[in-house]
Amino acid sequence: MTIIHHGAVNGVTGSCHELVYKPNASVLIDCGLFQGAETSGSGANANKLTIDFPIDAVKALIVTHVHIDHVGRIPYLLAAGFTGPIYCSKPSAVLLPLVIEDAVKVGVTRNHRMINAVLDRLRDQLVPLDYKQWHEVDEGLSIRLQRAGHILGSAYVECKTLSLGRVVFSGNLGAPNTPLLPSPKPPYSCDVLVIESTYGNRNHEGRAQRVAQLKQVLHKCFANGGTVLIPAFSLGRTQELLYELEAVLRSRQFAGLKTLRVVVDSPLAAKFNEAYRQLKPFWDAEAHKRLHSGRHPLSFEELITVDDHESHLAYVNTISRAGRGNE
Repeated sequence: MTIIHHGAVNGVTGSCHELVYKPNASVLIDCGLFQGAETSGSGANANKLTIDFPIDAVKALIVTHVHIDHVGRIPYLLAAGFTGPIYCSKPSAVLLPLVIEDAVKVGVTRNHRMINAVLDRLRDQLVPLDYKQWHEVDEGLSIRLQRAGHILGSAYVECKTLSLGRVVFSGNLGAPNTPLLPSPKPPYSCDVLVIESTYGNRNHEGRAQRVAQLKQVLHKCFANGGTVLIPAFSLGRTQELLYELEAVLRSRQFAGLKTLRVVVDSPLAAKFNEAYRQLKPFWDAEAHKRLHSGRHPLSFEELITVDDHESHLAYVNTISRAGRGNE
């Protein structure tokens, strides 16, 4: 057995791992974009976009989740001639075209014909899989996706080979009790574990502590008549924040703030919010309990979405003229 790492080795982005499961046959697990410091200056990954490894033996691509550092090189993989299946969870199959469309617009071209060509190829090759079900990729290799609790659709991948045992690729793993997401459960066993450890050297506070800190910031801001600005990833973090903010707004502590508004100033985040709402069957039991009680964690009354640059400028001007926020 050979495992070749084409990214996320000397840094934490560009995840791309190749499992050779028999002679002249392999699969890729993720095909991500290098980002941040790993693309700056004259480093080894500077401007590294093309697929610089042979793909003749690659039978399939398996996507753990759709963050750009795990899927951003897929257009370049398609351009290199990859025509095999792209396996992912069913929620990821909904989210992935949105991510790739934005990546192509930002990093390659705004030509609609070229963008649509890439998306058509992507959709033709996508193979959505259920969690917890074994799927035969090729003679000698079956895979199973298990919930990873990182973002909606995230998965770790169990690879079962005839002669080499069971290999597990973690992707990014989330913490238990993450908003909207069922908690991950570890595999019963494996022979080889390839685990990502981007934040492996940190101790994170629990969800209760994070919510308490959020409430504290909001109380202080509102007492001063201010505005809270929260930079957040469009996919995953934004939806978690909205979920927690909805709960804060429903609490008695904020009942007197009738003019409170929550503004999502990002067209891309708005698209992901809509996709998350469509994927309610994949939410966890806590989120479904809120829905059944008549609450809407990602589309509540106080939520305002800014969909374009003109609306963004108009809303910024409105806040500036008002001289105070309560946002």
